[in-house]
Amino acid sequence: MAVKIRLKRIGAKKAPFYRIVVADARAPRDGRSIETIGTFNPLTTPEEVKIDEEKALAWLANGAKPSDTVRNLFSSQGIMEKFHNSKISK
Repeated sequence: MAVKIRLKRIGAKKAPFYRIVVADARAPRDGRSIETIGTFNPLTTPEEVKIDEEKALAWLANGAKPSDTVRNLFSSQGIMEKFHNSKISK
């Protein structure tokens, strides 16, 4: 089963709010997810990002692939760098 870390839209019309979820790659965008690991609010200034770092690193270590947007969010939070360093130290 291919697992992706991606955004799930839960906001109202014209007011986007997203959950960062781990889901099967075949599931629809707002469909069933395996686990919620954070939130993203693009309307606030600056954008509000809350991510459970331990869960994110665990899913990345287990082979989950982040979407492009989630990869950018992880990079801005320093999670991708920690994941990369953990791969090198093994």
